[in-house]
Amino acid sequence: MFIKIQLAFLSSLLIFAGFLAAFYIHNPELEKHAAKTAMSYEPVNQKLPALDETVRGLGENDQVMQAASNAAKDNFAAMNAILADLIGKANAEKMQDEAQTKIVDAAVKESEQHARETNDVLDTILSNILGEPIGQTFGDRAIIKVFSLKEAGYRGYMAKVKLRDPNAVKLVLSHDKIGDKGETTSHAAKRTNAVLAINGGGFAVSKGLLYPMGITVVDGIIKTFYSTDLSFIGFNDHGNLVGGKISRKEQIEKLHVRQGASFVPTLLKDGKKQTIPSKWRNKKEPRTLIGHFSNGDLLFIVIDGRQEGYSEGVTLEEAQDKLLEFNVRDAYNLDGGGSSTFYYNGKVLNSPSDGHERLLASSFVVFK
Repeated sequence: MFIKIQLAFLSSLLIFAGFLAAFYIHNPELEKHAAKTAMSYEPVNQKLPALDETVRGLGENDQVMQAASNAAKDNFAAMNAILADLIGKANAEKMQDEAQTKIVDAAVKESEQHARETNDVLDTILSNILGEPIGQTFGDRAIIKVFSLKEAGYRGYMAKVKLRDPNAVKLVLSHDKIGDKGETTSHAAKRTNAVLAINGGGFAVSKGLLYPMGITVVDGIIKTFYSTDLSFIGFNDHGNLVGGKISRKEQIEKLHVRQGASFVPTLLKDGKKQTIPSKWRNKKEPRTLIGHFSNGDLLFIVIDGRQEGYSEGVTLEEAQDKLLEFNVRDAYNLDGGGSSTFYYNGKVLNSPSDGHERLLASSFVVFK
């Protein structure tokens, strides 16, 4: 941009130099002397002194004209040299910009290729372990692939979700209230027109009403904030899974949390197992798990339990091992037991241990 401004300035100087040269070529003093000479009728011997003076004036003007011409030539030469230099720099700058653009384009293509390869590898891993998806949804806001879990000793379902819209995942409170009689996951999904849903955070019952435990965030607004010893599970304004130990409201703001709930414990952090609290260790139960894969895609898992001959459930230690096998980086345990519910495409797929869906304080839903 600076070079373009310099070029425009030099063009103006060239025009000005042209006017200057024209001024010297059409010198009024010359015209004045010529007119006096032509109109004179006096004898030549009487006009010799004046003629000599005129000739000297003409000579002086010739010198001035020659000097002006030489100066103009020098100025033009200098400006042409500067102009050529600026044009050279402009071309070099253009070439540099083009080279940088090519580098950026190549980096973007490489990143996209890496993402495709990572996604292909992840899909291959899941297919090798779980088989082909039993259901798929390709929406404008999210791509959802649902797998059946039929491992030895337990059954359940898992959804792999690639968000196209960060707002495609949401925490839904029971009838959008804090302190309510409760709402099933399937009802919350149908009410909000969601295609996928699982039960959300823990809750407490007081005077017949259900209240979310710990920290609850809906659409960026903190709805509850207490019992901060629980793990927080949330999504930021980019749709990324965030959470862990939260003790101050400022942390919620710093993480740019849009949706979130609380339960315990954190299972994986940066691909590493987290310590399971003693009262939660080595117990087979129905489980609801949430996390994200190494490529950033989300996973929602519900494993049935407390049903002899069908599914006994899993320990959290077993869950950690399986999640790492799935190439999961971060994962959290949500409310389980009779609350565990997996809803997809209009119906509940899993078998809740109560024999029917439980009324809950919150559910995570995904829109297509």
